[in-house]
Amino acid sequence: MEENNVDRTRSVAEPDHKRGLILLLLALLVVLLFWQIRPWLFGLHNQDAVPRAVTPRGDLAEDERSTIELFRRASPSVVFITSKATQRSPFSLRATEVPQGSGSGFVWDANGYIVTNFHVIQSAQAADVTLADHSTWPARLVGVEPDKDLAVLRIDAQSRTLPAIAVGTSSDLEVGQKVFAIGNPFGFDQTLTTGVISGLGRVIESVTGRPIEGVIQTDAAINPGNSGGPLLDSAGRLIGINTAIVSPSGAYAGIGFAVPVDVVNRLVPQIIRYGRPPKAGLGVSLAPDHIVRRLGLEGALVGEVMSGSAAEKAGLRSLRYDTRGRVVGDLIVAVDGQPVRNSRDLFRLLDTHEIGDRVILQVRRPEEHVNLEVTLQSVR
Repeated sequence: MEENNVDRTRSVAEPDHKRGLILLLLALLVVLLFWQIRPWLFGLHNQDAVPRAVTPRGDLAEDERSTIELFRRASPSVVFITSKATQRSPFSLRATEVPQGSGSGFVWDANGYIVTNFHVIQSAQAADVTLADHSTWPARLVGVEPDKDLAVLRIDAQSRTLPAIAVGTSSDLEVGQKVFAIGNPFGFDQTLTTGVISGLGRVIESVTGRPIEGVIQTDAAINPGNSGGPLLDSAGRLIGINTAIVSPSGAYAGIGFAVPVDVVNRLVPQIIRYGRPPKAGLGVSLAPDHIVRRLGLEGALVGEVMSGSAAEKAGLRSLRYDTRGRVVGDLIVAVDGQPVRNSRDLFRLLDTHEIGDRVILQVRRPEEHVNLEVTLQSVR
């Protein structure tokens, strides 16, 4: 009896369900049909529609033409650098090179020398250079000057004409001058950004912790990948090499820095000639600045004087124990009357001198203050 009731209920419900589905499909078809004929019903479509006539723009503004011409002249000298690392598969002895990072650079001369930042290739085991014509060449490391964040590569591209970048000077720059940066931010090659010189005479820290003096500050957009690329003046001449930014996020925030071209032009030939530029120095190692501060001192504390060095000949002494068992040493507090508050000050002052120059060091000792004349030596 119960089984018959179940069957009857099912037989009554099935037609109602099918009827609902049919009505729903009909409603959907009506909606679709209405949507298709809607433009004709309301006059939304016009079969006579054609593209709008182009409004003539007239001549480009003079500054636009100047910028375009500058880019055309300078961009062939700008290159894209890919640094590579060697990886060895755990399942085979085969080593492969994989991209590690990227940056920019520029052609120094027709012999294939390429200038970039040291930090662009610092941890690379190999590098490729891609020219403006998109040809890619393996590069050899010629030499570096980490204290100024400079490196020189070389490519064998005799089959290509390598246009050397025009070199200017950074000695006569003015705040407010227009500047132009060409590089490869985030891998987008041959990117042009514009701005002005925002400040001069800035000091930034190199990867070695040594100060880089006379740095150019600009608001031209500089992002990761721009490092090593040229900063140009309105004549298209190199005035700096884009090196660093100040940014909370790591991307462009309106403050970029470029190593001045006068430093680049002085050091690049030395890097090419020697691999690492000769540098004037004393022939000493220095105690870390935080140790000096902890001792309540101000100056550059001599740690060790190298045997036979200019410092030893002048009478500088290494750290030592006095008769009471205390560690004492020579504290350099001035060079030629210029105050030395820490090791950075000492390096900055020595960087203004050449090998063979004589300087007067004011040295403070526990028992006395002395002036020592030192003939600077090569500390390459």
